[in-house]
Amino acid sequence: MGTLEGRVAIVTGAARGIGRAYALGLAAEGAAVVVADLVPGDAVAGEVEEAGGIAAAMHVDVSDPASSARLAADAVARFGRIDILVNNAAYFRYVVKHPLDEIPIAEWDRAFAVNVRGTWLTTCAVLPTMRAQGEGRVINVSSMTVWKGTPNFAHYVASKAAIVGLTRAMATELGAHNITVNTVVPDFTPHDIESQADPAIDARNVADRVIKRTQRPEDMVGAVVFLAGPGAAFITGQSLLVNGGSRYT
Repeated sequence: MGTLEGRVAIVTGAARGIGRAYALGLAAEGAAVVVADLVPGDAVAGEVEEAGGIAAAMHVDVSDPASSARLAADAVARFGRIDILVNNAAYFRYVVKHPLDEIPIAEWDRAFAVNVRGTWLTTCAVLPTMRAQGEGRVINVSSMTVWKGTPNFAHYVASKAAIVGLTRAMATELGAHNITVNTVVPDFTPHDIESQADPAIDARNVADRVIKRTQRPEDMVGAVVFLAGPGAAFITGQSLLVNGGSRYT
């Protein structure tokens, strides 16, 4: 029996990349998984079911309050509860790098709308259910770019830095309801951006790590499963860096 038997998890941005790995990993531990994304998540839900798990694909635009609320309502209607929320959906794949003083305001606002407002809205959407249950786990996703201060990426870096502060604020407010809130922090993971990955960027990141290899989506799964499980019941407000021992930590 897995550590998450009987639990229900929502993973946003789960149709591909690291989000897919989270969904498959949580399902492998027994959780029923909502594969939530802007793009169809049926293939990932099918993977879960083929492996003997339980899953449902649902559409969500995390930056839209009505869409986030509908996601939570549909999850409860389908599974009866929500125990785990992984706020993985992010504006990253299409971010264009610009010098600090040349970032278009629309791009700055889009990074914050998805990465910060989306995390806040989706968390707010599941809160009534978690409060009524008397427990819950929220796992937010930041980025090693926050620690590295990656150049020409200030809009994305700032949005992911905000996640760290938001996690602390959420943890403080929600602890009374036995809801833990933590952050996981992946390093550059070229599989997550498919053919757009730059081998030179990956090589630089590998060189900066103690464990000198490319990071894979599966490397993040253990951290998320742990924070979602019984062993992390007394851990909240923390940021767990999963980066192969990058020298920037």
